Amino acid sequence: MTKIESARQEYKDWCSAIGIDSIEKLNAALVEGKGIELINLCEARQERKYAEIANQIYWRRGESRIVMMSGPSSSGKTSSSLRIAQQCRVLGLNPKVIELDNYFVNREQTPKDENGEYDFEALGAMDVTCLNNHINALLSGEEIDLPKFDFKQGRRVESGKKMKLEANDILFMEGIHALNPALTPAIDQTKIFRVYISALSALPGGEKLHNSTTDKRLLRRIVRDNRSRGTSAEENILRWPSVRRGEENNIFPFEENAQAVFNSSTLYDLPLLKYYAEPLLAGISESSPAYEKAQSLLTFLEKITCLKPTEIAAVPPTSIMREFIGGQTL
Repeated sequence: MTKIESARQEYKDWCSAIGIDSIEKLNAALVEGKGIELINLCEARQERKYAEIANQIYWRRGESRIVMMSGPSSSGKTSSSLRIAQQCRVLGLNPKVIELDNYFVNREQTPKDENGEYDFEALGAMDVTCLNNHINALLSGEEIDLPKFDFKQGRRVESGKKMKLEANDILFMEGIHALNPALTPAIDQTKIFRVYISALSALPGGEKLHNSTTDKRLLRRIVRDNRSRGTSAEENILRWPSVRRGEENNIFPFEENAQAVFNSSTLYDLPLLKYYAEPLLAGISESSPAYEKAQSLLTFLEKITCLKPTEIAAVPPTSIMREFIGGQTL
């Protein structure tokens, strides 16, 4: 059994243990008014999982001072990395963050895809040599000048910020290539602890076995991007195949390199996403090339009981789901 399969099975066993192992049982619990109780239970489980990963980082702190995290789009990587970092602080560690986006090569050096467009998701878009030099310098106790990538100019500039690792410092990095050893070829791999983050779920219900993470992540993305970036549901559906290709090329082949897998699914996420996503999807016209996919998502959401506004208000401000619906305080 792979690490991903093991994480999915563990989640499935937990759903069975609490008596909600199908969409029908989930709906029944919500109809019975147990929405807030379910939210609190799911959040407690996730907090426990964050703490378990932080414990592993703590136990390996003498050998592995680098934590690298990756996962597919809308897995909740940002929230998860912040929550794991917080649990590390509880243990007396001090996470310091290197933002991999600041290690892009200059625009003219960026590789292009088959359509002649810049491929910012390719490993070749990263200045691997500079990144490795900086990491090794930090591990040797040296101070580095942190770069900053100016996306308007398309090149790296000086940030004016410096970094040095002190005794209890742990280096945190999160990005699309974080699980790929080719990102860190000059680094002793035993010094890296890798975490894979994805929304793994497996709730059978009705005619469809919803055991794919894909639709759930698309719904998360639609809700988040409409709120925070002004991107329509139609635009997101049309972009999704390109996003998926990037994941297939740059993330999924390396997921088994992770020492820890975090499942960012919650039992209440689909009932929550339904509240926000349904009106966005319903607004896509029949003439749109995104219409068929929108109708497919709406048909699936018909089987889900929606959370009430009072229940949504009970979602904690530190929840991973706040990354998508707003109101997060991390």
